[in-house]
Amino acid sequence: MAFWNRDEDTSLPKGDRGAGSFSNYKYDLIPSNGRVTLRLANSNPHQDEIAKVLESGAEGIETAISRRSPEDERTDAPLVIRLFAGGRVTGVVGTVPRGLEAVVDEALSRLEKRGVKVRIPAKVVKTRDGLRVDLLMGQTR
Repeated sequence: MAFWNRDEDTSLPKGDRGAGSFSNYKYDLIPSNGRVTLRLANSNPHQDEIAKVLESGAEGIETAISRRSPEDERTDAPLVIRLFAGGRVTGVVGTVPRGLEAVVDEALSRLEKRGVKVRIPAKVVKTRDGLRVDLLMGQTR
């Protein structure tokens, strides 16, 4: 099976598996356009934290994450996401969908090389399955 045909994480409910695809990225993992987003997985347990961010009305929500350590890579640990909103760092709001960790890691690396804040813009969206966080990957181009 090709690496871009990733299997979904069936341990999570269907509406909480996140969303994203390698087809939205060029060969070197640069988003193909400015509208590319990546929806976080495993957000159901963190609805209260996401609701606080939404209620705060904070503008300019961004991720507060660091690149994966070699130990995390070895154990295939999930990449947990916290947000920076309203001048504070939130608790965990979700994880990057399985198989798409490299896309986020490459975006962080790209931002670091540019010498700008190593934060990916994000937004909170309401879905029929609850509140979700979308990473605005296209803005890291």
